[in-house]
Amino acid sequence: MSDKETMAVYAKAAGDYAKRFARVEDADIDQFSDLQALFALLPDAGLVLDLGCGPGQWAAKIRDAGYRIEAMDASPEMAALAKDRYDLDVTVATFDSLQAEDVYDGIFANFSLLHAPRSEFPTHLTRIYRALKPSGAFHIGMKLGEAEGRDHLGRFYSYYSETELAALLTAAGFTVVRKRTGSAKGLAGTRDTFVILTAHG
Repeated sequence: MSDKETMAVYAKAAGDYAKRFARVEDADIDQFSDLQALFALLPDAGLVLDLGCGPGQWAAKIRDAGYRIEAMDASPEMAALAKDRYDLDVTVATFDSLQAEDVYDGIFANFSLLHAPRSEFPTHLTRIYRALKPSGAFHIGMKLGEAEGRDHLGRFYSYYSETELAALLTAAGFTVVRKRTGSAKGLAGTRDTFVILTAHG
């Protein structure tokens, strides 16, 4: 993600975002089931990349479950929060910086790739597939909808239907093994519908 307006929103709101969304102990039980679905596809002590880790709450949860973790986020402010709160060393980089090949047992992209333009999304999926080991696990969370647009805070979003998102993963080489839909309030205060897909290569 390199959209300047989106980055500016997260730079300004990083602290508030972390206060509202980094309390893992208060997370909905369904979110923990999403993690368990990912863990079921991972080897013991497998290496997982949190791609777009935000303030680091889920990367810390993955690490605390016994997996090796690497974390990446485009926001220096979010990276600093992850270090301060969870002692995570976060690589500050955009999605297109992912150039690894056959490295990760799993990649966790929880509501991060929704900030990538639709035109770039297939390429990001290709990078993710390439970065995973054979049969590597992939978790992705996206908001449901159509086309592209900005929320009232100015953040850029790309929206997909469940069918379209699953088809894009299939085209990139993934096999989807689990789907969960729901709705939740985010930083903008609106209640948005979303889908979580768990897949493997």
